Amino acid sequence: MKKNLSAILLTVMMSAVLAMTGCSGGEQKSTESVSTEETAQTVDADADQKAADEVAALIDAIYVQKRTDNTDEQCRMAKEAWDALTEAQKELVEGENADPDYFGRDTGDASLDDSRNQDDIGENEILVVSFGTSFNDSRVADIKGIEDALQEAFPEWSVRRAFTAQIIINHVQARDGEFIDNMDQALVRAAANGVKNLVIQPTHLMHGAEYDELMEAVEAYSDQFETVKVAEPLLGEVGSDASVINADKEAVAAAITDEAVKTAGYESLDAAKEDGTAFVFMGHGTSHTAKVSYSQMQAQMAALGYDNVFIGTVEGEPEETACEAVIEAVAQAGYKKVILRPLMVVAGDHANNDMAGEDADSWMSMFKASGQFDSVDAQIAGLGGIEAIQNIYVAHTAAVLNGSDAAGTVKGAGAASAALADGTYSADFDTDSSMFHVSEACEGKGTLIVKDGKMTIHISLTSKNIINLFVGLAEDAAKDGAELLQPTEDTVTYSDGMTEEVYGFDVPVPALDEEFDLALIGSKGIWYDHKVSVSNPEPIENE
Repeated sequence: MKKNLSAILLTVMMSAVLAMTGCSGGEQKSTESVSTEETAQTVDADADQKAADEVAALIDAIYVQKRTDNTDEQCRMAKEAWDALTEAQKELVEGENADPDYFGRDTGDASLDDSRNQDDIGENEILVVSFGTSFNDSRVADIKGIEDALQEAFPEWSVRRAFTAQIIINHVQARDGEFIDNMDQALVRAAANGVKNLVIQPTHLMHGAEYDELMEAVEAYSDQFETVKVAEPLLGEVGSDASVINADKEAVAAAITDEAVKTAGYESLDAAKEDGTAFVFMGHGTSHTAKVSYSQMQAQMAALGYDNVFIGTVEGEPEETACEAVIEAVAQAGYKKVILRPLMVVAGDHANNDMAGEDADSWMSMFKASGQFDSVDAQIAGLGGIEAIQNIYVAHTAAVLNGSDAAGTVKGAGAASAALADGTYSADFDTDSSMFHVSEACEGKGTLIVKDGKMTIHISLTSKNIINLFVGLAEDAAKDGAELLQPTEDTVTYSDGMTEEVYGFDVPVPALDEEFDLALIGSKGIWYDHKVSVSNPEPIENE
């Protein structure tokens, strides 16, 4: 009995202890289970993030402007790693440039595109050079649209493609398995295929930074072909100031406005104006001296009487093209409806995000947030899909094929000029290559000095890339004892007041209005043959 009582007391005491701790055998097991599940969830979350981070790192590795021997393998690895992620893991991808949209965003069917990197080019090639876009629909409609128009216009020539943005090339290759040549690849392909006559047609808007880089790339390969000609970009020559307009700018202004008006459902621009509607074309903008082209386009719109058409830029350069400035200009003009449209060849990231995106800093959001307009809409379409724009590119290509210069004016040697009196003159300095010319700040001219019947012209070039000149052929320039022309350091001043340090040269001139040989050598150490001429001397009055 005593033993039984002790057992009972022990049982009661154990129950009390368990009650005080709030536990029982079954409850303790449940807590351990919850803890295990939480740990498992944490482990799974860490594994998900690790997998996503690995993909982000692979994307960042190919989000670069330089192609390497590892690029193809890196593109393949990035896509395979992305495909291996779960949908939840894909949402976690975030890096310096990586995000879920890199592989996940639907931009259209890439299979509708044509990379135009085929061999069997033949002796005559038109290489269409674009910055590029990873938006498949736009690439097909805009870039391919221009290329198709050129191929139709010049069926005896092989039209091929090159992009200058390696970042975009890598994106399209990794995501869609489409291989697009960069400039070096396209030029190597042309040379390997035995191309003799090469025409470069840039799809760039202007003579800006991208155009300059294109010219440098082509210069390195110019000795691989018998002839190399570079056609004008869309807007033609830049000009000296904001008031300068030309036939190209007029044609572009009319084409893009007509298309925007038609897309908006108006019978005419005047009808849109009566309805209180303004059209705002958003370009990229640039710190390059060519930024004056945007101001010239605004001047062109005014010259055409397009009072309800405004020009802006993402970068806000020139200043009057910044979003805030354009909003104020449209509001002050009294328009209550706004239609945004890109002033860009393609409707890519800038058009979809910077212009029409949902973020607070997009143009769509900023126009709406201003509270000054009843409606703000967007037309997401590139210029390249407009037939009239395609025809301008065709005309520019035809101009160089027909022997016209960049501005579309045929230049001839003409008769030899009579001897000039001693003095100082301004004279045209013409070359056989768009890659070798005087600075745009000099408007195609140099300073001709005539003394004792001998003529020398001082020219300021576009950069410091050309380090020596030689009057004669390249094969003679490379010989020992050749008298090379040494550079001077010149400062050129552009129309907007910006200055730049470039190399200049004093070139002996054997005769006016007659071509002579002038070889050049750049930093790569290769001599190139060129033909140049000096013409139209005009006396410079002494101040």
